[in-house]
Amino acid sequence: MATKSSKSKSKVGKSAKSASKQNLKQKAKVTKSQIDKLNKDMDHIQDIHKSLAQSGQAPKKIGALDVARLKSDMEKDEQRKKANKELQRQLEVMTGMAHDEEQHENQEEFVDINDIAEEVADDNGPDPQDDNDDNDMDMDGHENEESIEIDLANNSWTYFDQHKDSIFTIFEHPSLPMVVTGGGDNTAYMWTTHTQPPRFVGELSGHKESVVCGGFTGDGKFVVTGDMNGFIQVHKSTKGGQKWVKFGDLEEVEEVLWITVHSSAPYFAFGATDGSVWVYQIDEESKSLVQIMSGFSHTLDCNAGVFVGTEKTDELFLVTASEDGSIVMWNGFTGAVQYKLQPHDDFKGVESPWVSLKSHGVVVAAGARDGQLAIINLETGKIVQHIKTIENVEDIADLSIEALAWCKNKAVPLLAVGLVSGDVLLFDSNSWRLRRTLKVDDTITKLQFIGDSPVLVGSSMNGKLYKWDARTGDELFVGVGHNMGVLDFAIADNGKALITAGDEGVSLIFRPEA
Repeated sequence: MATKSSKSKSKVGKSAKSASKQNLKQKAKVTKSQIDKLNKDMDHIQDIHKSLAQSGQAPKKIGALDVARLKSDMEKDEQRKKANKELQRQLEVMTGMAHDEEQHENQEEFVDINDIAEEVADDNGPDPQDDNDDNDMDMDGHENEESIEIDLANNSWTYFDQHKDSIFTIFEHPSLPMVVTGGGDNTAYMWTTHTQPPRFVGELSGHKESVVCGGFTGDGKFVVTGDMNGFIQVHKSTKGGQKWVKFGDLEEVEEVLWITVHSSAPYFAFGATDGSVWVYQIDEESKSLVQIMSGFSHTLDCNAGVFVGTEKTDELFLVTASEDGSIVMWNGFTGAVQYKLQPHDDFKGVESPWVSLKSHGVVVAAGARDGQLAIINLETGKIVQHIKTIENVEDIADLSIEALAWCKNKAVPLLAVGLVSGDVLLFDSNSWRLRRTLKVDDTITKLQFIGDSPVLVGSSMNGKLYKWDARTGDELFVGVGHNMGVLDFAIADNGKALITAGDEGVSLIFRPEA
C-alpha cells in the first residue's frame, strides 16, 4: 500500500487547507495512550538510525517535521481503518447485504450492454475483506478507548469497498453500466453500477503508485489510467467487455497530474509536474501507443488540460493551464503553440496559478488558486472576461477554484464555479453577472451538470453529494454516508445513478429517484 502524503492529496485537487479542514470534520479523538505509543515508536526509529550510523551507514536525520508527519500519517491511517469498518457494518445493516467472503474472489463480470449478469473466472481479483482483523483495537491494544466519532446516516443504494486506501478518481464507461476507480492502494478496479451489490469486473493491474487519473475513449473500446509515478497504461476491451487486456504502457515523466481522453478519436493527453504536455494516439493498426506531440512551454506544474473543437475530425487542439500563470493552446498534431497567454502581458500583471479548465463551444473557462476566473475565446486567444470571484476571506486557500461546469441547456446559460471556501457561484454566461451563490460548509471538489439539464451535481470534502436546480438554487438531494471527503464522482444511467470516490476508500452509489 502506498503511503499518502499532503503532496499526494494536492495532486488530485486537494489543498493543504481542505485536508486540515477535513481532519476537523472527522471528529477524531486521539487518546493519550495512542500518543504515548507513537512517541515510543519515534524513539525506536531513532535507535535504529543510531545503530545504522554506528555500522558506517548514513541514515537521514529525523527532524521534528518528519516525526510530526509520521505521527499524522499513522493517526489518519488508524482513523480510516476504524471509519471504514464502521461504515461497512452500517451499510450492511441498512441494505441487508452482508458481503459474502468470496464475493470478489476469483470473479469477473460478463459485461453486456443489455444484460450484465454472467460471471467468468478472474484469478487477478482482489482478496475479500477480512472481518476478523484487529481494526477494532486501538493503537495500544485497548478495545474500549474511544478514538473517533462517525455520523452513520446513509441513504446510498449500494456500495463498493474493495479499495484499501483513498479513492482518488472515478470515471464511467460511455455505454456500459460500469466504472473504473483508482486509489491510493495502487490499484484500478472495474465494477458494475447497476447491480446490488456491484459486481467485480477486473483489476487493471501494473500500477506501483496511487492511481489518480484516467478515462475511457469515446467508443468505450479502450481505458487509460495513470499513477503518481508517471506510469500510464492502456487496456482494450474484448468480447464486448468481458475481458480487458493490456494494450500498451508508457512512462515519460516523473509524475502525471491529469489525463484527458478525446471524446471521439483515439487520442489522449496528459500533463506533468515538470510542466510538460504530451499527446498519444492509440493505434490499433500497429497495436501500439504512438507519441504525436510533446510540449515544454510551461515552466511549472501543468495542472489541467482539455481537448477543444472535438467535433472536427481533421483538427486536434488542446488547451493547458499551469502553476506559472500561463495558458497555452496547442496544435496536437504538430506540437506547435497556437498562442500563449501570460500573466504580465495578458492578465494585467496578475500572476494566477491556474488549477482548473472547462471548455464550452468557442470559449474555455480557467480557474486559479487565487480566485481569478478567466473566460477565453478559443479562436482568437483573447480574454473575454477576467473576474475576481470572491474576496475578504480569512484564509487565502479558500480562494482556490477547484471545479468548473457549464450548463449545456441553451435556455439556462450558466457557468458553475466551485471553491475551497465551499461557495458555488452561478454566473450568467451571457452577461457574466453573478446570478446566485450556493453555500456548502467545506471544499467543493467537483461540479457537473446532468446531461443538458439545469440540474447541477456537486461533491464536497464534508463527505456529501448534492443535487441543485441551478435555475432556482433549490437543493434537490443530499447524498450522505461517507465519513471522509468525496474526492470525485461519476454520473451514470442518464443521471439516475451518482457514484462517488471516497477518501476513506469506499464508493457509494446513490439513486435519488429510486
